[in-house]
Amino acid sequence: MRVRFAPSPTGALHIGGARTALYNWLLAQQAPDNRLVLRIDFSVSERATTENVEQILDALDWLDLSYDEGPIFQSRRADRHQEVLAQLLESGHAYRSTATADDVKAYKQQHGADRGFRGGPEDTGAVRLRVPDEGATVVHDVIRGDTAFEHVHLDDPVIARGDGSVLYNFAVAVDDLDAKISHVVRGEDHLSNTPKQLLVFEALGVEPPTYAHLPLLHGPDGRKLSKRHGAASVQELRDAGYLPETVRNYIALLGWGYDDETTLLSTEQMIEGFRLDRVSRNPAVFDEQKLRWMNGRYLRELARDDLVVRLEQFTGRTGIEGAVAIAQEKMQTLADFEPLTAFIFDGPKEDPKAFDQVIGSDGGADNLAAARAALADTEPFDLEHVEQALRRVVEERDVKPNKVFQPLRVALSGGTVSPGIFETVALLGREETLRRVDAALART
Repeated sequence: MRVRFAPSPTGALHIGGARTALYNWLLAQQAPDNRLVLRIDFSVSERATTENVEQILDALDWLDLSYDEGPIFQSRRADRHQEVLAQLLESGHAYRSTATADDVKAYKQQHGADRGFRGGPEDTGAVRLRVPDEGATVVHDVIRGDTAFEHVHLDDPVIARGDGSVLYNFAVAVDDLDAKISHVVRGEDHLSNTPKQLLVFEALGVEPPTYAHLPLLHGPDGRKLSKRHGAASVQELRDAGYLPETVRNYIALLGWGYDDETTLLSTEQMIEGFRLDRVSRNPAVFDEQKLRWMNGRYLRELARDDLVVRLEQFTGRTGIEGAVAIAQEKMQTLADFEPLTAFIFDGPKEDPKAFDQVIGSDGGADNLAAARAALADTEPFDLEHVEQALRRVVEERDVKPNKVFQPLRVALSGGTVSPGIFETVALLGREETLRRVDAALART
């Protein structure tokens, strides 16, 4: 099996594109002789910048999706495209035509709006592929079944402009042929392109690849996935603190399932279980809340040393081992680390509202002072004894635990959310804990 991933370099790699890349990669991993070809297609050439190509390669590298051949640049294959174009013109399967959009419109007014345009050969003009007058081009799709496109309704498609530059559908067919692609797995939005590409194969007298068109991605509201639903590209997911293995796992499930129950999948399970005929034809829902949940599961299962390295790279901080140890259970993304733990390194944040509501009212200052007295006498100052001391304060003052723990949390962090209070106190140590508590009490 030879598959290809052929994005157009018009920006960052969209989540839908990443899923297409992943599915092709999974197929390529299933047998030693299978190959994945990376081709950079052009669609709007002026936007096909080096920067956009680098974004695609960067996203594939982050997702750890390797390819066996490429990248092949469609824009550098002009000579080959011209060779095939000349072959079709010579054989009569293509012809030159100066027909404009207005000419096509006039033709349909005369012959019927649903009648495909047919032109006559001329000496100059764009190149059109000749569509047979009768019959139909049938797309045999592994996922969607057969879709027939009646020839009577198809215009003779333009495959090259008057200046000789070829169009996308023609170039794609030639490139797939030359790369010996056996299976084309791509998004459903390309389904309308497929009959035009099949007609090129037919004109050349060669067997086409097998096609599989993946379902569209929707947001939870049922509308086509876009930025309004949150992150829409691989880079945005990376910047939001998601792990590449989580993203791989989650997007694999957007239209396919290992079985009816399993959600968390190893790479080996995905390779073993992926089948095109198990991909749904219905739109798949990308739900970032579910992705966050899944990422939290992955984060909690990471080895501590591994998580430290990833967080150092993500945040630029060093010496974070202790903070990682107390924050790992509360994090869902790498980006959660800073809001949870920045106070450990930088001191309490300024949140007057939290201070007034927790320490400045309802006995908060008195409970904080009692906690300070207990911690000052705690020996040794470790997690076990810190917890014992603070729970004694709760018991002696006959209050709910939060009445003691929250004032202490606000004094240490400046806010109402932090890692576990016992772990936080033990990590900061006696001297720093008492210094921050004294500073808070001085404000009351």
